[in-house]
Amino acid sequence: MRDNSAMNINIESLPDDPKQLKKLLGEVVQKYQFLEEQFRLAQHKQFGASSEGHPGQGELFNEAEELAVDSEVPEQEVISYTRNKPKRKPLPKDLPRERVVHDIRDEDKICECCQSELHYIGEDISEKLEFIPAKVSVVEHVRPKYACKACEKSGTSNQIKQAPVAHSVIPKGYATSSLLAQIITSKYQYGLPLYRQEAMFKQYGIELSRKTTSDWMMKCATTLQILYDRLKATQLQQSVIHADETTLKVAKENKQKCYMWLYATGADSPEGKVKGSSIPNIVLFDYHNNRSANCATHYLGNYQGYLQVDGYAGYHSTQATLVGCWAHARRKFTEAKTAQGKKTNGKADWALNHIQKLYRIEQQIKDKIVDERYQIRQEKSVPLLKQFETWLIKSEQQVLPNTKLGEAITYCLNQWEKLQRYTLDGKLSIDNNRAERAIKPFVIGRKAWLFSQTTHGATASAVLYSIIETAKANGLVPFDYLMHLLTMLSKPSTDIDQLLPWNVNLT
Repeated sequence: MRDNSAMNINIESLPDDPKQLKKLLGEVVQKYQFLEEQFRLAQHKQFGASSEGHPGQGELFNEAEELAVDSEVPEQEVISYTRNKPKRKPLPKDLPRERVVHDIRDEDKICECCQSELHYIGEDISEKLEFIPAKVSVVEHVRPKYACKACEKSGTSNQIKQAPVAHSVIPKGYATSSLLAQIITSKYQYGLPLYRQEAMFKQYGIELSRKTTSDWMMKCATTLQILYDRLKATQLQQSVIHADETTLKVAKENKQKCYMWLYATGADSPEGKVKGSSIPNIVLFDYHNNRSANCATHYLGNYQGYLQVDGYAGYHSTQATLVGCWAHARRKFTEAKTAQGKKTNGKADWALNHIQKLYRIEQQIKDKIVDERYQIRQEKSVPLLKQFETWLIKSEQQVLPNTKLGEAITYCLNQWEKLQRYTLDGKLSIDNNRAERAIKPFVIGRKAWLFSQTTHGATASAVLYSIIETAKANGLVPFDYLMHLLTMLSKPSTDIDQLLPWNVNLT
């Protein structure tokens, strides 16, 4: 709705004092700029492309056509430029292989010139990937019974001997560790809801209700809780933790929004670890029905290491040393640039270019050891940060505070101590993207299954997501890891340390 208040001003009622008129005019200009920015941001949100978004459904449906075109690109194609053909990665060597020989007939193995017999000089091999659909089978566990014939004849008490029942996560159910691992990864790794899995199993003639699989998920989470607790204890011993949180709808909670909190250490993969750092790759989710500061303090306890987060005030009550996120700061200036439209005063661009210089240094040191990262940051990043701080202080006096650019400047100044703290330790990152990447699979999966039914279900989901994402971060196949865990944890006196992802032996 259009605001007509400025148009309805009574000219006769305006003050004659130039200072008062100047103040009034400033308020009108400030309001106009705010509304203009909000309009541009709304347009960009609805029609603009997002650099952080995911492909839309239309793009997903067009995926096959795009890939088909790419696969036919010649070695070099010259239009107005030259580009190299992307190389196809070879198929894994450990995959089972079937050799199919396409040979010519024996009578064709004769030279047409001299009629001599042709001899073998080599062969060409092309690999084709065969897909074998899922195979469902029944494993019968047979336990023979033994009794004494002599005791039977004499009428005395007869002792029956029989092997004990095999250990299982679901003792009285028919689910094996492989079936449970398949259902868990299908939902929590690939976002396939249980009702769709129910339909999938029905194709094989197996009636597997959602209630049954839901109960299984709860029991699996209870079994895996001991490993989750060990991972958490290990995580809280580390010097750096990344944290983030996202919303979650829980049907039987009396609240519109609940939250899944995430805590991550190490890197996304074994290859991404900072050289010289022994911090293990751990990703743990923690469910709460609110976003209060108590959630973070409850999880972290008396943790006093570095906690890298965004600017959310809920983390301030922890005992950790907070480290800011330059990705969030950069996002604020990107919004300011978008809000300005085609009009530019250079400030948003200057800030973005300066932040890019800081990121360029991080790119240069990503393969350096911890001590070298620290030293280079002291030499190159710290002077840039001092320049940026000076610019922020000066610009605060020149920019209206309620504009997007003013908000970006205020955010950086309020977060400044935390934003420059990453230079104090080579193990720290310039941003909190470690946590944002780790929480993204949950956010994407949430679009498929939409909500959790109960608090217990959300807590179970936190455990199962944690095991899967930690497995991925350590280079393990989640299905194989889960199947091994469920098999071993159903046995008594299992050594938990040997099940940690960096210790486990899946061969």
